[in-house]
Amino acid sequence: MKDIGERFQQDTKYDPGKIGGHSLDFRRRPEPFKYYEDPLSVMTLPKPDLSGEPGLWSLLLQRRSRRNFDDSRPLGLELLSSLLWAAQGITSGHGNHLFRTAPSAGALYPVETYLSVRAVEGLEHGLYHFRPRHFDLEFLQRGDLSKEFAKAALGQTMVMKAQVTFLWSALVERAKWKYEQRAYRYIYLDAGHIAQNLYLACEALDLGVCAIAAFFDDEVNRLIGLDGIEETILYMAAVGWAGR
Repeated sequence: MKDIGERFQQDTKYDPGKIGGHSLDFRRRPEPFKYYEDPLSVMTLPKPDLSGEPGLWSLLLQRRSRRNFDDSRPLGLELLSSLLWAAQGITSGHGNHLFRTAPSAGALYPVETYLSVRAVEGLEHGLYHFRPRHFDLEFLQRGDLSKEFAKAALGQTMVMKAQVTFLWSALVERAKWKYEQRAYRYIYLDAGHIAQNLYLACEALDLGVCAIAAFFDDEVNRLIGLDGIEETILYMAAVGWAGR
């Protein structure tokens, strides 16, 4: 029998032959906020100080998922470099540990970053792999794959207009050797930290970004060249010039 973490990973995949048949019952929709009926007290917090331009507070205030992209011009390579550093750049080292901009359970960093490049200055169309230690990109496959990734992302056409699509996978054993089955929880948390860093960096650089969790796992794995077990897709994010 498969381990429970691997079973979860496989059983929650989207499959084009099985998806569908589910309708939303809004009468059963959970309340969006939790309240206690009889708390000891309720303390009103002071309004947050969002002054300082540009700064973290203004970026948090403005952060949005932006699905409209202006596909008429490429993204500068310098901007892409800034985004990659914000998402997973190395900030310092201690012994054998190289710490990054986003936290990771046990500093194990099981999440890998791939890029589907459609329009970036200085880069050929194709699939790339980001190497944080060397801060470079490995070119893996030639050709504009944006249509294929859009189709794999349940037909979300914004992927075809985005200048680049971030693709995050997990090398599961990198976390599992220490945390065993609980590693699957940590892997998804790690991906969330990375994605939020990308959101804030895009906001700071006047770029649009939209994270994508709805995709056909096996198809995205196939496009990247992953086996879906030892290394598997987790998350995607379309990035580009925000359309007006």
